[in-house]
Amino acid sequence: MSSRKSYMEKREPDETPEPVSFDKQKANGNEPIFVIQKHDATKLHYDFRLEIDGTLKSWVIPKGPSTDPSEKRLAVPVEDHPLEYAEFEGVIPEDQYGAGTVMIWDRGTYRNLKKSENRELPVEKSYDKGQIEVFLEGEKISGGYALFKTNSTDENWLLVKTDDEYADARRNPVSTENKSVKSGRTLQEIAKQES
Repeated sequence: MSSRKSYMEKREPDETPEPVSFDKQKANGNEPIFVIQKHDATKLHYDFRLEIDGTLKSWVIPKGPSTDPSEKRLAVPVEDHPLEYAEFEGVIPEDQYGAGTVMIWDRGTYRNLKKSENRELPVEKSYDKGQIEVFLEGEKISGGYALFKTNSTDENWLLVKTDDEYADARRNPVSTENKSVKSGRTLQEIAKQES
């Protein structure tokens, strides 16, 4: 089953405010986008999404991204999301898949850093190989990040901060930066105002 089909089968368009169309093939601007959404569902987690091949390839990061290169964060792949999902902030109703409050925790653009034989390896191929290297230019986090499959038999990936000038083991943005970059609201404020 395609990841897009899986996304559509899990949602009832008349019951959820989430975007359901995969019509948009490219985000605005020249650089591809990324978004990190804080999602208060059954368990609080972060959804890490990269624009790749006309969709948002998506992973659940249970503990959120780190700025410490020594920390490896579990990244569980989930179905592709439409590009419009990068703008979604609100409440998914209780009886719907992914029920809970969604906040746009961080967003921006990214550059592909993966090379093969001294040439840039297209991010689509990096994804297929299970080894992505990107430079994020976000509002809360920036710098190099690597996403890679843990092994060939497991579907899980890891997200690791590259040891660069943006690395900071003392900083913990998932604990200290709790407001939306889109609306300036907390999860509680979004839940109260959007319900």
